[in-house]
Amino acid sequence: MTVASGPDVAALGPLIRRLHAIGAVRFGEFTLKSGIQSPFYIDLRVVISHPDVLRQIGAVMASAVRRCEARRIAGIPYAGLPLAVATSLAGDFPLIYPRSAEKTYGTKRRIEGAFERGDRVVVIDDIVTDGASKLEAIEPLEEAGLVVRDLVVLIDREQGGRERLAARGYTLHAVLTITSCLDELERAGLVEAALVTRARAFVADTRFAP
Repeated sequence: MTVASGPDVAALGPLIRRLHAIGAVRFGEFTLKSGIQSPFYIDLRVVISHPDVLRQIGAVMASAVRRCEARRIAGIPYAGLPLAVATSLAGDFPLIYPRSAEKTYGTKRRIEGAFERGDRVVVIDDIVTDGASKLEAIEPLEEAGLVVRDLVVLIDREQGGRERLAARGYTLHAVLTITSCLDELERAGLVEAALVTRARAFVADTRFAP
């Protein structure tokens, strides 16, 4: 399995701290979609209200996309789409995106944007957990004749998604991991050591099998 890293994590310390400051990385008691109780929560939807953060994200994700062989990028609605737009603008990559359901009117398209069958695309999203939603998003792209080999996300929760995607032949390029975020926030004294310890234990105990 090949899992590409993003830019130098040390250089991304300011971005990690900014994500924490705007509430994109929070600590407490949160119920995840799976029903599991988590001691931290990552909500990257808030970055759309902070142009400086969105601009930084676009730049670092564009850098990751450049390491892939692709003619265009595909954003996953909804949380991943603003990040994909920022990446498109930062790297001058043509953008497409799959709709959650095929339109029953107008063009009746399932994929919005210009593309040709056989085009290789990099899938863009905000975060990966177990990888299941990424596989769902890839399906309509491949059905439309597009070739997907790589995905770029901002944060990998390190809970099995990378392994599950690799088992299906896809390579994940994560700019950040939850470990790198926890390390930076602890180093900067922004989160109590006890909370960081709980978060690390949660990640280790809740990894999904590929």
